[in-house]
Amino acid sequence: MRIANLAGRAALIVGERGAEHAFDIATASDGRFGPDLPSIYNTWDEFRSWASDVDSTEQTTPVQRAALAAPSPAPRQVFAVGLNYSAHAAESGFEAPSQLPPVFTKYVSSFSGPDTEVTIPAGGNVDWEIELVAIIGREGFQIAEQDAWDHVAGLTVGQDISERVTQLRGPAPQFGLGKSFPGFSPQGPWLVTPDEFADPSDLELGCSIDGEEMQKGRTRELIFPVGKLIAALSQTVTLYPGDVIFTGTPAGVGGGRTPKRFLQPGETLDSWIEGIGELHQRFVAAPAAK
Repeated sequence: MRIANLAGRAALIVGERGAEHAFDIATASDGRFGPDLPSIYNTWDEFRSWASDVDSTEQTTPVQRAALAAPSPAPRQVFAVGLNYSAHAAESGFEAPSQLPPVFTKYVSSFSGPDTEVTIPAGGNVDWEIELVAIIGREGFQIAEQDAWDHVAGLTVGQDISERVTQLRGPAPQFGLGKSFPGFSPQGPWLVTPDEFADPSDLELGCSIDGEEMQKGRTRELIFPVGKLIAALSQTVTLYPGDVIFTGTPAGVGGGRTPKRFLQPGETLDSWIEGIGELHQRFVAAPAAK
């Protein structure tokens, strides 16, 4: 099952790639579910039961990608995980973590849909980080690893766009701020439930700039895969429906290259994850100071 945030309304997505159609959930359920995404996650089990029987072949409209927004637009909590691929830890100058990798947040004001224009902050070095994003569908605390996938509503594509000057400026790093400028957390194009994948723990992901491949990896390379991450996070915090987890990025970021390479105005960043879909971000310069 694929679920989208279409102009603020929850929609089921049907149809083949490139010919997707949307089915409005609130209309189809006579108001029982929706119209917004947070209410869907808050009644996830009941919604899944209803959706498994609904006829979504009628009353559909073609998907307009410009109307798509983040699949979980108002999470209570956003977790972002660093150094969760060994090769990325190495290119960043760190040893691969043996305990829980570093965890920080990205602020919700940075959320956007899959196809956007992003402003490069003046004086900034803007980097890319393709990431698998997991969205929680069931509340849990101290979740056992073997039960963790039962708490996942679905997966989506995310970019942890990062402004390295702000992020690394002393006296201590500002990860949350450096990664939360407007448009720095594009997600989508939709949530895909785990049952749609042959193996949701082994998906290819990557990104390119103007057609030149920058990152490519597989989520089986995660040091802390989705189930282990959820179990570890839930030992400290309660996870709530709609919570968003950026799971980490593989090697190939601009800051890890020699020489370093950052995004420039006019460039387009295309990101993708197997079985989910694509993101497209075009970068523009900040307006001249008045």
